[in-house]
Amino acid sequence: MKKLKIAAAALCVCFLFTAAYAANAGGQGDPLITLSYLNGPFTQQVKDLVDRTVTQRRAEMEQSLKDILAGGGSGSAPSGGSVFTVVTLSQGQSLVGDVGFEVMLRVGTAVCGSSDSVGLIDTTSGSALANGEALQTNHLYMATISPRWVTATAPVVKVLARGPYSIQ
Repeated sequence: MKKLKIAAAALCVCFLFTAAYAANAGGQGDPLITLSYLNGPFTQQVKDLVDRTVTQRRAEMEQSLKDILAGGGSGSAPSGGSVFTVVTLSQGQSLVGDVGFEVMLRVGTAVCGSSDSVGLIDTTSGSALANGEALQTNHLYMATISPRWVTATAPVVKVLARGPYSIQ
């Protein structure tokens, strides 16, 4: 009988230790993740995080694109000047460029302007365009001396511009 009581007491102690250990399962020290948690709240948290990140990155990219597109009107080409910008001029307006400025007449008529006799370099034909001479449509011109400008002589003039410039 004494052995039976000792065995029952040992069994109770063993049961208590097992219950105490099971009560700690799933805590910070011993995390326990169930399939329902993975399929439910955890998956939703991951989806929400991805959605927020994608939305944030998209907004940043849209803002960068707006800044690039708006950069043409403000007078400077975006990041390194590798992108042409469409610039619309009214009759009498001038597009004034610094060294490295490139321009291509697409619509209307315009003349070259400079403070001396040499105006722009016509990179299409390899010749120099003198001060006051008309630009040819679809020819690419470059300013090698600052300042050089293109003045619109038609009611609406559209040019492609790249590099440092301002509209006056």
